[in-house]
Amino acid sequence: MNRAARATVVAACIAALTLLLLALGLAIGSTGLEPLRVGTGDPVAWQIVWDIRLPRTLGAWLAGMLLGLGGALAQGLFRNPLADPYLLGSASGASLGVALLLVLLGIAPAAGTLGARLGMTGAAFVGAVLAVLLTLGLARGVQQTLRLLLAGVVVGMVLGAASSLVMLWVPEIMRAMQAFMLGSTAFLGWPAVAVMAGALLLSLLPGLVLARALDALTLGEASAVSLGLPLAWVRAALIAALALSTGAAVAQVGLVAFIGLVSPHLVRALVKATHGALVLLASLMGGLLLLAADVLARWLLAPQELPVGVLTALLGGGYLLWLMNRGGR
Repeated sequence: MNRAARATVVAACIAALTLLLLALGLAIGSTGLEPLRVGTGDPVAWQIVWDIRLPRTLGAWLAGMLLGLGGALAQGLFRNPLADPYLLGSASGASLGVALLLVLLGIAPAAGTLGARLGMTGAAFVGAVLAVLLTLGLARGVQQTLRLLLAGVVVGMVLGAASSLVMLWVPEIMRAMQAFMLGSTAFLGWPAVAVMAGALLLSLLPGLVLARALDALTLGEASAVSLGLPLAWVRAALIAALALSTGAAVAQVGLVAFIGLVSPHLVRALVKATHGALVLLASLMGGLLLLAADVLARWLLAPQELPVGVLTALLGGGYLLWLMNRGGR
C-alpha cells in the first residue's frame, strides 16, 4: 500500500472513531452512559442534548483539532519532535491573563457564571496573543529559529512564574484558576464552538498551503533558502497560524497537556506522510484524542467528573514513555 492510500485509510479510521465518540458524548450525562430520549418528544431531554451535550462534544473535538494542528506546525517549524503548541509562551500568557482578570474583578466566588466565563475566555486569548508577540519581540522577529525557540522558553518561564506569584498574593483565586489550569470542557457552548470553528479554518488553511515549505525546512534553513523559499514570510504565516490555533483552544478549554505533542507522533507511527497529510491527520488525531479524553472524564467516575487535562497528561505521558522505551530497545 502506497503512502497516499495508507493516509486515506488512517483518515477514514480516525473519522469512524470520531463519529463513534461523538455519539457516546451525546449519550453520557450526569449519571454516566444513558439512552438518548430526544425522539420521545420530551422537550427537556432535547434541550439537554442540544444546549449542553452537543456543543460540549463538538467543542472538545474542535479544541483537540486546534491543538493537534498547533503541534504539527510547531514541530515542522522548529524541526523538533518535542515541540508543542505552547512553545511560544501562549499557555503561560493565557494563565497570567486569567489570573489578573480574577484579581482585578474579584470574581472568584462567581467564577462559574456566564459573564465570568466569557471574561476569562477573552483574558486567556489576549494573554496568549500578547505572550506570542512578546516572544517575537525578544527574538527580534522570525529570522532565526533557534532565537525564537529560546525566547519562547524564556517567556513561558517568566509568565508562568508571574502567574504563580499572583496566585500566591491573592490565594482566593486559586479555586477559580484550578479548572483553567487543569483543563475543562464543562463550560463549552455554541459561541465557543463557533469561535473555534472559525479559528480552525483560519489556521488550517495556511498550514495546508505552506505544507511544502515545511517539507523544505526539514532539509535545513540553508537548503530551503537555496530552493527560493521566502523564509521570513513563511515563518510569520506559520507562527500566526500557530498562535491563533493555540490561543483559541486555550481560551476555551484551558491548559490541556500533551494533545499537541502526541498527535503528530501518533500519525507518524501510523503512516509516513509529508506535511500536507501530516497537518490534516494530526488535526484529526488531536480532535479524536481530546474527544476520547472528554468522554472518559465524564464517564469514569460519574456523577463526578475528572479534569480532562489530567487524563490527557496521564495518557499522553504514558504513550511517550512507551515510545521512548521502544525506541531505546
